[in-house]
Amino acid sequence: MTDSKKALIIGASRGIGLGVVDVLAKRGWQVTATTRAAVPAKSPASVDWVKLDINKSEAREAVKDALSESRFDLIFVNAGVFGPGHQDINQATDEEIIQLFLTNAISPVRTAAEFLPLLKHRTGVLALMTSELSSLNENEVATYPLYSASKAALNMLTRGLQEATEKQELTLLSVHPGWVKTDMGGEDATLTVEESATGIVDQFDAYRSKGGHHFVEYSGRKLRW
Repeated sequence: MTDSKKALIIGASRGIGLGVVDVLAKRGWQVTATTRAAVPAKSPASVDWVKLDINKSEAREAVKDALSESRFDLIFVNAGVFGPGHQDINQATDEEIIQLFLTNAISPVRTAAEFLPLLKHRTGVLALMTSELSSLNENEVATYPLYSASKAALNMLTRGLQEATEKQELTLLSVHPGWVKTDMGGEDATLTVEESATGIVDQFDAYRSKGGHHFVEYSGRKLRW
């Protein structure tokens, strides 16, 4: 990878998002990253940080306008939440469910669609963070059903971006990070943030210029929808 490559990481204040920022920066990428709050203390010095709450349309528009002269090799929409800890649809309030689907499915795809013109034609990669739990084939026992359903909605809405990405000859990725030691994944998870982030960045590089829409794990394993 060369220092001419540019990435926009949306939702990068901690966990896997910050891990991806760190890996890209170490590999010489020019990275712009977004956060809803303060810039993380452990951010690489070379990273440009922008405030963004993807659930607010005016905030998305302001950031897009601010970056209008940039053209990125990669846009990665990582923002997401777990939702109610109990994961029980009968216990969850309407507002909890609405916020979960807004944050995990609707706003990420709106952001991706609105920022699409900022990607380089032909070689650009548009990636969204999903989960293997979103798949009826990979998640046979409905583990974490509310979270999984929101990510399944994300997958379908992401598929709706394929026509637009094909017109620009871009590659569209739905990325599963593995089970990672984060606030969401917990201490029993099998991967460190660095391991997951390194694998994710490897996939961004591997799928560059391939075109199409792919559902892949950090390791490169293709997942079933």
